[in-house]
Amino acid sequence: MFTGKRPTHDMFKEGFSIHNFVMAALPERITEIIDPILLQERSRHRTPGNITFSDRHLQHLNSIFEIGLACSAESPSERMDMSDVVSKLCSIRDKLLRPTHYRHERQTLNTAQSTG
Repeated sequence: MFTGKRPTHDMFKEGFSIHNFVMAALPERITEIIDPILLQERSRHRTPGNITFSDRHLQHLNSIFEIGLACSAESPSERMDMSDVVSKLCSIRDKLLRPTHYRHERQTLNTAQSTG
C-alpha cells in the first residue's frame, strides 16, 4: 500500500520479497521505497517548493513500515498481535493529527482575541 508494489511484482522473485525490499530500505532509505504517487499527492497539499515529506512524517511512515514488517513475518508466531497493530496505528494517527489540531485551536483563539 505504501510502496505501490504488489507482492507479485516482477522484482520479487528468487527469494526476494516485498518484505525483504522494505526491510532492506529501513530506516535510511525509506524515501526510495515510498510510492511516488504518495509523494505527488503530498505535494498537492503543500506550498510550492515544499513538496517533500517532513522528518516527522518520515518517522511515522517508518513506524508504519515496521508494523507491516511485523505483520508479515514468515512465522505466524512472530507476527504482531492485531490489537497491538491497531493500538500502534491509532497512536501514529493521533501524533500526526495532534499538531494540526493544536494549530487550529491557536488560530481560533488568536482570532477570537483579536476580534473581542
